[in-house]
Amino acid sequence: MAAGGSDSDRRRAKAALFLACCGLVGIAPHWLPPGRSLVPAITLATLLGGYSLRTVLLQAFRRSGSETPPPVLSPAAPPSAVDVVVAARDEQAVIVRLVERIAALRWPKGQLTLWVVDDGSDDRTPELLAELQGRHPFLRVLRRPRDAGGGKSGALNLVLQQLDGRWMLVLDADADLQSDVLERLVPWAEAGGWAAVQLRKAVANAQTNLLTSAQAMEMAFDAMIQEGRLANGGVAELRGNGQLLSREALLKVGGFNEDTVTDDLDLSFRFLLEGLPIGVLWDPPVQEEAVLTLPALWRQRQRWAEGGLQRFFDYGSGLVSDRLTFSQKLDLTCFFLLQYVLPVVASADLIGTVLTRTAPTMWPFSIVALALSGLAIATGCRRPSEGPPLPAMNPFSAGLGILYLVHWFVVIPWVTLKMALLPKKLVWVKTLHLGQEHGEPSLAVAVDAAMDADSELASEASHG
Repeated sequence: MAAGGSDSDRRRAKAALFLACCGLVGIAPHWLPPGRSLVPAITLATLLGGYSLRTVLLQAFRRSGSETPPPVLSPAAPPSAVDVVVAARDEQAVIVRLVERIAALRWPKGQLTLWVVDDGSDDRTPELLAELQGRHPFLRVLRRPRDAGGGKSGALNLVLQQLDGRWMLVLDADADLQSDVLERLVPWAEAGGWAAVQLRKAVANAQTNLLTSAQAMEMAFDAMIQEGRLANGGVAELRGNGQLLSREALLKVGGFNEDTVTDDLDLSFRFLLEGLPIGVLWDPPVQEEAVLTLPALWRQRQRWAEGGLQRFFDYGSGLVSDRLTFSQKLDLTCFFLLQYVLPVVASADLIGTVLTRTAPTMWPFSIVALALSGLAIATGCRRPSEGPPLPAMNPFSAGLGILYLVHWFVVIPWVTLKMALLPKKLVWVKTLHLGQEHGEPSLAVAVDAAMDADSELASEASHG
């Protein structure tokens, strides 16, 4: 799927309208009488806080319907064929480990194929893959030029044309899986009638520094909230790494969208509009590396924010149509208000405070949202889980998690402003994966490597 300049112009116009509306909502209460200026924020905090609290408590006080039973493979029916697909560019640090992890998965011989798309790598990735093919007959390697276009979506579409298995498991090159993941994931997906299932993402390097620890909290928070949304009659979303997709469902929606910077979020909405349900699985998780530096986090989160807003602009008319249930519409409305509207409105509120020299008016809404996020973090991190240990919860770690989430109050307004003012040219920038090629890298070495890669990728983006 690809779009022309007119689609880009429409997105830009919608971003400008969204920015203007949020700006008006943020500034307007400053002109209300002092006794009424907090009424809009208190009303929003009460309504959205109640819905969010229900979503959090739904997972805190009852057993999730997404927990898996012990692995069971029915002897009456042969296991479904699974194609594991990875788009890899310059992944010499992790590609060998990934292939060996897939080789260790427990799944019948001949029913598992690993497809790696070498997306124009300039490092030793091609040579390593050639060596691995000699040892692992289940490994298939496709290559395409570095400037082939379409980013990760383009690489995945290239593979999709050649698959014939029932299920497609999409992984990032740094993914790590438990050996029994397919024995538990595939039967659960088939028994539940899911068109796609997203594994919980667990941070493998959570102990590296405070930033990676905060990202581990965020991943647990996200998975638990997604389960709560789904159990509430809402929707769940794909997260890229660790997503199991029905090949038939994927073909039905036209494959991966090459005109978006977040293929997973875009695909989530197209599945939703086609009535193809997405499930979320807490255990077993898929492990991945968290970014190590603030510049890398800033770049990654800008991409996530842009892709997240983009899908609402692209599919907005479908989201308010009869194709969705009332519960799904309510869930998406609350999510949109909390994730995207609140940060932009809060920024406008600060501007209104400066311009009118009055007190801020949106703080009740912001405080309730952050407090409930802290509750969700604490609840998620205390939940029994497989994979890397989740950060221990205490007042300091809970405060760190809440403080960390404040970065969205900067990222979302900044990205919205850019989307509204600047013409868009899609540039896909990969996240650096350091791996453990020669043992666990020291923090100093890892940070230096990350900063060097950040500079290179930033240069690539500026000239894309």
